[in-house]
Amino acid sequence: MPIEVRLPTLLRPHADGAASVSATGATVGDVFADLTARYPGLSDQLVDESGSIHKFVNVYRNDDDVRYLDQLDTKVTDGDVVSILPAVAGG
Repeated sequence: MPIEVRLPTLLRPHADGAASVSATGATVGDVFADLTARYPGLSDQLVDESGSIHKFVNVYRNDDDVRYLDQLDTKVTDGDVVSILPAVAGG
């Protein structure tokens, strides 16, 4: 069973309009690599030039924010859900 990746509305045009896609990998970074191989338009949206998660993107493995885990090295297993959400700021 692959990992389900849920995409926000803003990123869906880069993934043929899909609200969620399946991906494979042992870590969040592997999942991102699988996604960007199939949907190259997502690459600049997910990671910055240094290879880190963009600061304006929040990534969750199931209900856990990967910034407080191992970031791109966070382990994933079959059946996990990776949710990508735009960061929200305001006052």
